[in-house]
Amino acid sequence: MNKAELFYILALLRVEGVGDIVAKKLINHCGSAESVFASKASQLKGIDGVGEVLVRNLKNKVVFENAELELDFLEKNNITVFYYQNENYPERLKHCVDGPVLIFASGAVNFENRKMLSIVGTRQITSYGAEFCKKLIEDLAIFNPVIVSGFAYGVDIVAHQAALENDLQTIGVLAHGLNQIYPKSHKRYVAKIEQNGGFITEFWSTSNPDKENFVRRNRIVAGMSEATIVIESAEKGGSLITANMANDYNRDVFAVPGRISDKYSQGCNDLIKTQRANVLTSAADLVYSLNWELNQTTTKAVQKQLFVSLDYEEQKIYDYLQKSGKQLLDVVALECDFPIFKISSILLNMELKGVIRPLPGKLFEAI
Repeated sequence: MNKAELFYILALLRVEGVGDIVAKKLINHCGSAESVFASKASQLKGIDGVGEVLVRNLKNKVVFENAELELDFLEKNNITVFYYQNENYPERLKHCVDGPVLIFASGAVNFENRKMLSIVGTRQITSYGAEFCKKLIEDLAIFNPVIVSGFAYGVDIVAHQAALENDLQTIGVLAHGLNQIYPKSHKRYVAKIEQNGGFITEFWSTSNPDKENFVRRNRIVAGMSEATIVIESAEKGGSLITANMANDYNRDVFAVPGRISDKYSQGCNDLIKTQRANVLTSAADLVYSLNWELNQTTTKAVQKQLFVSLDYEEQKIYDYLQKSGKQLLDVVALECDFPIFKISSILLNMELKGVIRPLPGKLFEAI
């Protein structure tokens, strides 16, 4: 996208009454943002959602002044711009009718990795939630996913940090322009995240972290990822809005269950109870549901952990495979007296722990 094209897109987005949905309709109908401004009123009024007031607003020259100022900011600060019609735009967001026309990015952001997970939750994260989040990301690291979150207090920043500790790309989705960081106390994380991912936003440099922006931001978090994971949430909260948006986009949603008496498990338990989220108790649950597989292109090797801890069911299977050698999944289920749906999850968890390996033909062997 050249400078002139970006200028007219920015100007169009500054027209009063033009949001992402209407902007896409105008661009798709006219062929380009520049053509929208050059089109006759009679042509534009034939577009669904476009009336006389909006057509009149398109004649406001102030939008070009605003576009010029923002374009100058983008150039001076080396901001990358992703346009919804370009190939490098997040693939899943292309299928969201209200996905942003433009995404602004800083750092080393790219959206090529198909394994993209959004992790959200309360800003008042408990030790239980923090430990679960860290362990989940550590166990998923062998699949090299991109970890997406909102760079807020609590679950968000724990997820970003855990991603960095496991050398995973992580993307912070901001509810304001790239000229600032909110919360300010998180400035110390910016450099590391930009080295191994970065920050994205739909908001201009003139936008502050206003309350309504966070709700708008949540649709990007939900829409760009393969699945959304809610670690902890009270009965009401922004993470539940994100989960509902993910459901609306037909994305997978997972929630970590907790005790019914725990305040920050109420939201997750309710998501599960109302069948708006799958139960998430380990990385194996997610990998099994999303049908992720380890293969030769996986960038991180599975290594057997010394003194790994196995529960009763895992130990029973491990002892059997040690004694019998390579065995089919169905045979393991039969001999160890586990239903197929259950043993698949157990075997995957053992694979993540590095104590067994899968072989062609649904065979497994102990390491």
